[in-house]
Amino acid sequence: MQSYCAALTAYQRLRTREVNIGGLLLGNLHPIRVQTMTTTDTMDTLATIEQSIRCIEAGAELIRITAPSKKEAENLLAIKNGIRERGFQTPIIADIHFTPNAAEIAARIIEKVRVNPGNYVDKKKFEQLEYTDAEYAGEIDRIRERFTPLVKICKENGTAMRIGTNHGSLSDRIMSRYGDSPMGMVESAMEFLRIARGESYHNIMLSMKSSNPQVMVQAYRLLIKTMQDEFGEIYPLHLGVTEAGDGEDGGNGQSKNVSLEPLTKISYNPFEYKRRESFPVDNIGGKQVPVVIADLSRIETIGPEHLRSVGYEYNDSTDKWNISDGAADYIFTGHQLLTFPLPGTLKVIVYPATWEEAADSKKYYPIYSEKGYLEAEQKSDQLNFVMVDCYNDGQPPVITPYRNYWVRMKQW
Repeated sequence: MQSYCAALTAYQRLRTREVNIGGLLLGNLHPIRVQTMTTTDTMDTLATIEQSIRCIEAGAELIRITAPSKKEAENLLAIKNGIRERGFQTPIIADIHFTPNAAEIAARIIEKVRVNPGNYVDKKKFEQLEYTDAEYAGEIDRIRERFTPLVKICKENGTAMRIGTNHGSLSDRIMSRYGDSPMGMVESAMEFLRIARGESYHNIMLSMKSSNPQVMVQAYRLLIKTMQDEFGEIYPLHLGVTEAGDGEDGGNGQSKNVSLEPLTKISYNPFEYKRRESFPVDNIGGKQVPVVIADLSRIETIGPEHLRSVGYEYNDSTDKWNISDGAADYIFTGHQLLTFPLPGTLKVIVYPATWEEAADSKKYYPIYSEKGYLEAEQKSDQLNFVMVDCYNDGQPPVITPYRNYWVRMKQW
């Protein structure tokens, strides 16, 4: 439980099993693939075909379509034929939650099916809060009996499968034994994966979805370790976010083969979250939420319109700034002082010489190199940022406010 990657500062993809989705290869160091999902009524054949094509033309490499019942699953054939007749060979995925019969129909038509272990066969009624070992084993046998036919159909037809666990739809059986936890998510998927492997079916990828990023990260790490420990190999991962809403509140499902690195020992448990203790420096550290820094230093002349991309929009009629929930707390402008009034909550990070020219010391803060900070005759009495180069290989440095808190900047 103390291991999950070889290095915390270096990226290296891990070779996973290869998955074939209608000729599109994923895993085994193939490119990361982008997937999206239609929002049309699956029974509206033309609308679904046209929206799928728009997604493909925008760059989607896989198209997922919901098939909640047998009639939608059957209509996938008309949709697939319509897309193929337009000249597109993009693989199609059937999204199945509750209906094994629909999955078995779809698996004979399209290139991939997605099943949710928490809803597929297993119960989610919370009628039984405790299971004996015998009862628990009996439920596994029932799942095997109901899931195996789909596995065999996929194997016979060359259809890929995603076993997609959702944090919000764990079954009462899993919840009773593991609780609402990453371990429960992993075990829910592993039960299905073991059944598939028992049938020598391996054209599989897995996903761990949660609206809580900490739960999601912990579940993926634990899944990787569990597969490695139990099977000696790892299946590709689908990393996606599916949330309802418009604009920034909306989301999309992205199919990505995400590979973690070989295992090594680290000083903390990556499957448990505990916030590091620190004391506050201005609005950073302590019990305050993490801050966000946006790099605008490559813009030649920064104007109010450029703040729109980091969550601030100026309204001429009211002479006020509208601030989004995800707005940046700081912007890095390099050598540039801004020529317009800033929103009340936004602060600016600049190089020391530029900071010395700033009239407002409560809006502007200096950022130094390590040596520059030690040798500087003038420093802010509120907050200083220090660049610490932990790479020594030309890569971007880690940016650290003075004292006990750090954030990473993307570009300098």
